[in-house]
Amino acid sequence: MALIPMDEALGSVALDLSMRPWLVFHMKLKRSRIGTFDLDLVEEFFKALCNHGRMTLHINLLYGRNSHHMVEAVFKGFGRALRQAISLDSRSAGVPSTKGIL
Repeated sequence: MALIPMDEALGSVALDLSMRPWLVFHMKLKRSRIGTFDLDLVEEFFKALCNHGRMTLHINLLYGRNSHHMVEAVFKGFGRALRQAISLDSRSAGVPSTKGIL
């Protein structure tokens, strides 16, 4: 899980590489575009990533004013949460799964 401040915005991202694709996406943006980029594509990107990556992903934008900072907090949070999810934990041996596989 990652909790990322980006200036006035705060985003929370949690994920599980569970082989069960699911997206929870709570992000209300102030604008519909940043330059020529359609901000509806942010949710579509994460939907496709969940489905093809077979991961459970929860994205919550807690607050913010600047749409650029809000989106940036979520993408940076995703990167940090993914890095944490794929890192080995020296405190445990074996696969961290009740099913025995990832």
